[in-house]
Amino acid sequence: MKQIIVLGAGMVGSAMAIDLSKNHEVKVTDFNQNALDKVKNRCHALKTSVLDVTDKNNLEKIITPFDLVICAVPGFLGFQTLKTIIETKKNVIDISFFPENSLELDNLAKKNGVTAIVDCGVAPGMDNFILGYYNEKLKLTDFECLVGGLPKVKKWPFSYKAPFSPIDVIEEYTRPARYVENGHIVVKEPLTDCEFMEFNNVGTLEAFNSDGLRSIIYTMPHIPNMKEKTLRYPEHVEYIKVLKESGFFSENKISVNNTMISPLEFTSQVLFDEWKLGDEEEEITVMRVTVKGENKNGETEKITYNIFDEYCKETKVSSMARCTGYTATGTANMFLDGLFEEKGVFPPELVGKHESCFNYIINYLKDRNVIYVKDSQIIN
Repeated sequence: MKQIIVLGAGMVGSAMAIDLSKNHEVKVTDFNQNALDKVKNRCHALKTSVLDVTDKNNLEKIITPFDLVICAVPGFLGFQTLKTIIETKKNVIDISFFPENSLELDNLAKKNGVTAIVDCGVAPGMDNFILGYYNEKLKLTDFECLVGGLPKVKKWPFSYKAPFSPIDVIEEYTRPARYVENGHIVVKEPLTDCEFMEFNNVGTLEAFNSDGLRSIIYTMPHIPNMKEKTLRYPEHVEYIKVLKESGFFSENKISVNNTMISPLEFTSQVLFDEWKLGDEEEEITVMRVTVKGENKNGETEKITYNIFDEYCKETKVSSMARCTGYTATGTANMFLDGLFEEKGVFPPELVGKHESCFNYIINYLKDRNVIYVKDSQIIN
């Protein structure tokens, strides 16, 4: 039994802490005492502590006794928090999904003898594990990830609920989308190249460009075609475009009754209630990951992994927390079991390339009824 500390008691952080407490001693920290009380009521075995991760000295002090750190802080805090964890010489599994390039900390992690596995969610995360695994099996030419978290009940106008802060969702709608086409990085506006697609159990969804490739742009430069698209219910994109084009996502402050406020702050506050996912509100996760390449027989093989996951009524854990959090806790247990011992910063594609690691994660998720369905076909 190891000692693990989880930084962040949000929806995903709390699910991870509870899952890890089955086999380890776990402390969970958060800036918000109410969030800590909430997770403690769900799992009395957890220890809790209020922590402001921006207080570097206190962060270093509180994580020092632990065997492993799980970082689940908001994205805007993620990079600096991860840097401090590495400087404290603590191994870490990170799902903060910060916008900075985590590979910039690789030399620091090597210098401090630290293993840092980042982006360990569903996407980024599980799609990276799949890509890394098949990059060892095939001469890949194509990678595509289609992914979305959606409410089970559609409510007009947006037909959307967010398991995290609206401002983080809005960034997905404003940050330029990068993808790779014919070996070249292409940058487009998000919410573009919309297309309707059919998915089992849910029907028609709308896919649009988003900036989700992250690390694989740098770690898999030999793959000529790579793309990630976000999934929403039809018409969601049109309403978001109206807000965006009308200036509601602007960060430039304007004066309202002699008070300076940015439209983005205002919009985030308005959408907080509209998009807030209720504690026991049913939602789903839909993802389709496709890789294509030449196999050892010289044939072009196309492999697809699909997942349709739902809110778990038994454990009262959201689908997004299950798919994101259990990928991270699976990675944590895999690391603690000694299956991956390299030092440095590693996105999941650099871990999933090891067959034992990939199989461990797939089986760990399956044990928690998070099931990826594989389909393979020869297409030439």
